[in-house]
Amino acid sequence: MRYQAALRPDWLDYSNPPALSAAAFRPTRRYNEEPMTSLLYAAIAYVRSPVGIFVEQLRRELHPAHTHADAHLTILPPRAIRGTEEQAIGLLTEICRSTAPFEVTMGDVETFLPLTPTVFIRVARGAYRMRELHDRMNRDAFLCEEPWPYMPHLTIVKADEADEVPKVIEIARERWKEYSDTRKVRIAKLSFVKGNAERWIDLAAMPLGPAKARDGS
Repeated sequence: MRYQAALRPDWLDYSNPPALSAAAFRPTRRYNEEPMTSLLYAAIAYVRSPVGIFVEQLRRELHPAHTHADAHLTILPPRAIRGTEEQAIGLLTEICRSTAPFEVTMGDVETFLPLTPTVFIRVARGAYRMRELHDRMNRDAFLCEEPWPYMPHLTIVKADEADEVPKVIEIARERWKEYSDTRKVRIAKLSFVKGNAERWIDLAAMPLGPAKARDGS
């Protein structure tokens, strides 16, 4: 079966995020253009492979209200930054240049219950590479004491209520079992995004690896 892609990202809903100024917000053509408050920042890798298309199609089936989301792997979960956006982008660019592209393989469908009613696909192989990258980024402008241990995963649905999860996870596991395309995801570029729990915009994209290696020289 072939799947069609949707748009835009979603993450765990951090409650009571620190309030930041929205004066610098500049909407792009990809996202809702209404002003945002309580801004947070994150680093993600969009998943444009067959796995990502599968997840976006499945999300439309299971939770149509959240079809505004692009499939993605979160490297640095949402947080306030210490300093300016330019300083944060500089740090991410430095780290990305010293990190070679890598592959991960998706594993089983699981849930974060009882913490949140989130259904996701766990990263099975290569998860340590994402953890290493996360740990290298969680410093300086991005230093944050995160509320939960970092777990590499690809969100399918964040349900509105916990009692919705059993049915959602049953269908998701059945669809994932039927999925026959590659379960590998190549991470070669990160996106630095800004937003709140509902709307996010891309601020910058950083390829992994040194420029010479990317240019083939």
